[in-house]
Amino acid sequence: MLVDEVLARCLVALLVWPLAAAAQPARGSALDPYSGPYTLRVDAPPALAGVAARVEAIDPASLARPLASAGLQLPPHLHVILVADGHEVANRTPSWIAGQAFGTDTMVIYPQRIGSYPYDSLESVVLHEAVHLALTLRAGQGSLPRWFHEGVAVSVESGWGVGSQVRLLWAAAHDPRMDDVALLFESGAVPETTTAYLLSAALVEDIRRRHGLTVPGTIAARVAGGESFERAFAIETGETVNQAAAQAWRVYRGVRWLPIVTSPSGVWGVILGLAAVAFVVRLRRRWQRRREWDEDDLPEEARESKEIM
Repeated sequence: MLVDEVLARCLVALLVWPLAAAAQPARGSALDPYSGPYTLRVDAPPALAGVAARVEAIDPASLARPLASAGLQLPPHLHVILVADGHEVANRTPSWIAGQAFGTDTMVIYPQRIGSYPYDSLESVVLHEAVHLALTLRAGQGSLPRWFHEGVAVSVESGWGVGSQVRLLWAAAHDPRMDDVALLFESGAVPETTTAYLLSAALVEDIRRRHGLTVPGTIAARVAGGESFERAFAIETGETVNQAAAQAWRVYRGVRWLPIVTSPSGVWGVILGLAAVAFVVRLRRRWQRRREWDEDDLPEEARESKEIM
């Protein structure tokens, strides 16, 4: 691992490690292997045969367990369609999208796009999209807002880590309302959409921490029973969505025993200091590599005399 990458990770850990413990709910213990009805169909072009094999090898229990922790059930049938970059479907889809869910059983995955937030592996994309399918199934004919869908999906797959929370600190500082989050999703730009994912995940994580891990499923079930989402949310949490959001943002701004986070000047001082160290290390590494290249270009006699010296 590069030295400057280590420094960057140290910076992230220094800033947000206490927040991770405060904001994220404890995960339940492992459940028994999944024994419910389940069939999987994977469609893929020959060039993605290896990826298809990986999808087929995913243990359904690894999907069912995290879904159950959110009060959701694994759909009894999953249809996974793998699409390669360059296909007309991929060309019509924004380049930052790695997966899409349709209805209650179908997901489209663009494997060559995996690696950017909130997707860090093929398995995490499958789980992320399975959450969307399970939520739609649980809500029946009812409608769930996008922030709830995405927040639950990221929360269940644990796809946001401490690195993402640095950006969240600044986003939450402006007390965004959920209408603002909806506009971020609609922007279509990667930075705004990423911020929307982070804010949605933070809100859902806080709701699950305070009202129980399975609350997403119970909210969706009330929607299936005919309640509006806003009414179902209020019944299960005792709060409006904006009240819950304000509470979630306070989690990230209210850690008074961590002055480096609450002081912007302190944060930027540490950032600039570590950035300077990383810059010097990088220059040194480049200088050393260039010297090695220069030595390789020397005649053998000169190289031997240099080694003696």
